[in-house]
Amino acid sequence: MGGGGPKYEAADGRPMPADLLLAPRKERIEQVVAARTRAVTVVLEKLEDTFNMAAVLRTCEAMGLQEVHVIRNPDAPFAPNSKVTQGCDKWLDLHVHRDFTGCAKVLRERGYKVLASAIAPGATSLFELKFDQPVAMVFGNERFGVTPEVLANVDGTFWIPMRGFVQSMNISAAASACVTRAISWRLEHLGVQGDLSEPERAQLREHFSYLSVKQRGRVYRNG
Repeated sequence: MGGGGPKYEAADGRPMPADLLLAPRKERIEQVVAARTRAVTVVLEKLEDTFNMAAVLRTCEAMGLQEVHVIRNPDAPFAPNSKVTQGCDKWLDLHVHRDFTGCAKVLRERGYKVLASAIAPGATSLFELKFDQPVAMVFGNERFGVTPEVLANVDGTFWIPMRGFVQSMNISAAASACVTRAISWRLEHLGVQGDLSEPERAQLREHFSYLSVKQRGRVYRNG
């Protein structure tokens, strides 16, 4: 699953997706693409609840993240509740991995620092984390948290400081707090919103234009 989408050739007689969109929609696509980031990503390990899956995706898309990584749960397929996502998942690149070890290897090869949300010895407060380099934040199963496999393969752990009697958060709420913190940190300290290269922006611009065509199934048979 993921973005990118099919290629569209004007030479075959079909209009380019952008040619079918009104100016306000084109402007909105430009705004979204300009704010998109891959410097922050989320890894969801073996979630069970479809509402939680959907809520995290919706937060990630709303805050400008372009990709989310999913570790398969053999007992619960990754099937975000459509009533919660409201279609937001189509705008994201979803990368599904068989296990966390392989996922972490891929992320590190791309320059990410991989951190797990866990109350563990030596864990760093979310408020003390820096997001001046690509960071992947790992969130575990609703009942058990992250697995030993995750803890053995991350670069560190972090926890969310809580000031009430409650000392735990629902996974979707925790992810929302962490993603918002990461984006706000980058805005405050780096003054940046989007960080995609121009080729990446061009690809997303084309893909988002395609997804914005309401009759795309009829216009583009290969879509």
